[in-house]
Amino acid sequence: MPSAGPPPDWVLARRREIGERIRTARLYANLTQEKVALAAEIDRPSVVRIEQGQQSPTLDTLIRLADAIGVPLSDLVR
Repeated sequence: MPSAGPPPDWVLARRREIGERIRTARLYANLTQEKVALAAEIDRPSVVRIEQGQQSPTLDTLIRLADAIGVPLSDLVR
C-alpha cells in the first residue's frame, strides 16, 4: 500500500473545483460564509478553507454544507 503523502495535483485541482462549486452555490443562495457555517454547525474558517480548496472536507461536512446551502450534495461534487 502506498505511503500517505501529499495528494497528487489532480486531487488538489478537483478539491479546488468542489470548493468553487460550494462558493458559487452559497453566493447564488445569497448566504454568507457565517450563515452557512452556523447552519452546518462548523466554524467559518473551515468554510473559507474548504471553498479555497485548502481543506479536504469529510463526507459528513459536505452533507452539512449542501443542506445549509439548500442544494443537493451531487451539485457540489459532480
